[in-house]
Amino acid sequence: MTWKFRRSLEPHINAKPDGPRRTALKPTGNLTIGFSGGLGSTVLLDLVNRYYVSPDKSLVTAEGGRDHPRNERVWKKVTVCYVEVCDAFPEMKDRTDEIREIVQKCEGVDFLPIHIQDAFDRAWWEKMGGKPVLSQVKIDMANENIPFSMLSDESLSSSLSALRTYIASLPTPTALSNALRSLTRVLLQYAAHFTDSSHLLLGASLTSLAVSLISSISQGGGFHVREEAQEEWFADVVQEHAEDSRHKKGKWRGGGVRVIRPLRDVGMKECAAWAWWMQLRVVGREKWRWPGAKVGIGKLTKDFIAGLEKDYPSTVSTIVRTCGKLAPKGGTVGKCLICERPVPEGVQEWKARISIRSHETPSDAPVPLTSPDLTSLAPFICYVCHTTLTSKGTRAAPPLFPPEVGTPGMVSLPSWSNARMSVSTDGGESNTGRRIREPEMREIVKEYLLDD
Repeated sequence: MTWKFRRSLEPHINAKPDGPRRTALKPTGNLTIGFSGGLGSTVLLDLVNRYYVSPDKSLVTAEGGRDHPRNERVWKKVTVCYVEVCDAFPEMKDRTDEIREIVQKCEGVDFLPIHIQDAFDRAWWEKMGGKPVLSQVKIDMANENIPFSMLSDESLSSSLSALRTYIASLPTPTALSNALRSLTRVLLQYAAHFTDSSHLLLGASLTSLAVSLISSISQGGGFHVREEAQEEWFADVVQEHAEDSRHKKGKWRGGGVRVIRPLRDVGMKECAAWAWWMQLRVVGREKWRWPGAKVGIGKLTKDFIAGLEKDYPSTVSTIVRTCGKLAPKGGTVGKCLICERPVPEGVQEWKARISIRSHETPSDAPVPLTSPDLTSLAPFICYVCHTTLTSKGTRAAPPLFPPEVGTPGMVSLPSWSNARMSVSTDGGESNTGRRIREPEMREIVKEYLLDD
């Protein structure tokens, strides 16, 4: 099991990924571990602590002696980040203190707690080094085009109220869980950037990865299959120099964050065996349940994959390997405002051809392709997020909170979405929703080109 863990992680530690590792491990930044309290993240934290933070004497190789550079600490600083989601569910327990107790048992590891409503907290966003949010974007989820409006700074609501209004406006139970997973992942990515981390490790096992892949594809996320396994993420709506003293010294790394799942070849049963053998305390994750909500696609997929692994263990590995061979078709036009993943090219034109918006008699005339509406959010988000915000199921999601915090109407977006839209509306260049063509690129860099 330890060999599978190191094989999935060590080739991607150096800035230039390679095959079988032959050189010393020299990451360009620190390390952040996304911790949920579940089995996979608990095993991941234990393995990282044993190999790279406080090396176990039984694991240190004798070749070259104990003082050999290969036995030195790989990451100078390791941060464990935990996102608490209890405020998104009625009557859920806050487990931050329990997680803190587990992390404190690991020497040389920092703990960074985050609440899910911080995604809508302007103060937290600016603390992470994000560009100031001068206005707030409000969207209408009842309209398929998702019209938006920019409101003044005086209309900013509290982060908890904004979160509950956001999830209360989602149309289906599947959209609820999908939205929270997306917010949690992006929060971890910005936390990793704030801690100057070059790597973000997530504790998804082989079983969990298979569930994520099938669930994502079933919701229209086939274009993001590779990102579900591993991705290189860049924070492009942050300030070049934050107010923190460590950034004033010129130590702001400014590179990308490599999101890796080192347990992607380790099954759930192997993780359970390791936790039992090492006597690890697993806090566990409370099930995401909304009173009266119908079972979502994610829960159905998890039950299906768990049944396969029980009777046919090799099937789960086959699912992951098969999805790893898939490649997205076509290019991208930027980064999604909400989930921070690539937006496929031509999504709006494709939806215009396949969507049924009226009951008129069809004609043979081609569907006219109109220019993107500048007051519509649809061109700036990916297909998965568009489906999450606007899809209608056979049974709508039940009301989760009292009417005063879940009133229908215009809904706030996360802070990073507001920052990106502020850059676009202020006349600055943004990579959201626009692809720079080759002639335009040549025009920009023409003075630097050499003559043939």
